[in-house]
Amino acid sequence: ALKNDSPVARAMNVLVTGGAGFIGSHTCVELLAAGHDIVVVDNLANSDPEALQRVEEITGCSLVFAEVDVLDRAALRRAFSDNQPEAVMHFAGLKAVGESVAEPLRYYRNNVTSTIVLCEVMLTDMTPHPSNTRAACAASAEKYSDMDMWFGIEQEYTMLDPITNQPIGFPEEGFPEPQGPYYCSVGPSWIFGRDMAEEHLEMCMDAGLAISGINAEVMPGQWEFQIGPVSALEVSDQLWVARWLLFRVGEMHGIHPSLDPKPVAGDWNGAGAHTNFSTRAMRENYNAIIAGCEALSGEHNLHIKNYGDGNERRLTGLHETQSIDKFTYGASDRGASVRIPWQVEKDQKGYLEDRRPSANMDPYTVTKLLLDTICSKEPK
Repeated sequence: ALKNDSPVARAMNVLVTGGAGFIGSHTCVELLAAGHDIVVVDNLANSDPEALQRVEEITGCSLVFAEVDVLDRAALRRAFSDNQPEAVMHFAGLKAVGESVAEPLRYYRNNVTSTIVLCEVMLTDMTPHPSNTRAACAASAEKYSDMDMWFGIEQEYTMLDPITNQPIGFPEEGFPEPQGPYYCSVGPSWIFGRDMAEEHLEMCMDAGLAISGINAEVMPGQWEFQIGPVSALEVSDQLWVARWLLFRVGEMHGIHPSLDPKPVAGDWNGAGAHTNFSTRAMRENYNAIIAGCEALSGEHNLHIKNYGDGNERRLTGLHETQSIDKFTYGASDRGASVRIPWQVEKDQKGYLEDRRPSANMDPYTVTKLLLDTICSKEPK
């Protein structure tokens, strides 16, 4: 009989959705035969628990079963928390063709909205498509991997009324009270859209993203969420997924999330994607942070050209920005191109914050530029 402790290269705890179905149960047999532990998540809508008993009889191994619908976020979260899987194989889905024609919306909800897949665009010969900026980011990340780079991106966005195209919280005519009391505030006079922002946070957590938090921003109806600290590819992949979820939850609330860097002209803050960056050397030595800032100063124009569309409307030297044609850095300076946080200067180690990227920037491009500019010049 096969045993769960059979020798394998690396035994893993694998969660299998739809594991009681035909394909899922056969997969469970192979996983157990290879020495892995498995957790089956299935709502038994079109399967039978007897299939799992047969799996255990065939393999002589036990498995964990949780009767859970993959659309039940709370129950699914408990299944992950209770079992701590290292990998997931996703087979849960309705499969009867006749039913799918008769009830297409039910099948769409179960088979499509329960799953998020981030795709990489390739040509037919399996080389990266010209629009695929992820491939170039991956190459730079690999080139400098020994420097152990961390990224954290602060994604600002504005909740717009799709009818008026004005930020929620703005009156039908004119403007609200000048900005100042809205930032990280509470209360119905200052905060607009908290329900949507918090639902988006919960969705990102359910999706397993490394989301660090959210906060209301300086302009009414403007919010921010943070992804990281993680690697260049992880922060970029996860930011794109988080953006997709943002627009999806906005659809449910009747709100259009905008990544425009300056959605309202005048005396109102724009929307950026401040990118925090460190290498191992920066987290140990303040001089490496200064060296990184100096390296960025020499490539300012290259970075600006690739830091998002419409950024000239945002980087004016006002509203906590530096002018687009000027580069500065400094400690605790929100008006600089690159800010060194107060705590970092005090500790003499940590990270830097590039405040130039706009809200609509491509994270693969921004992280690649930071890697190439800073890591290529970092003292060994």
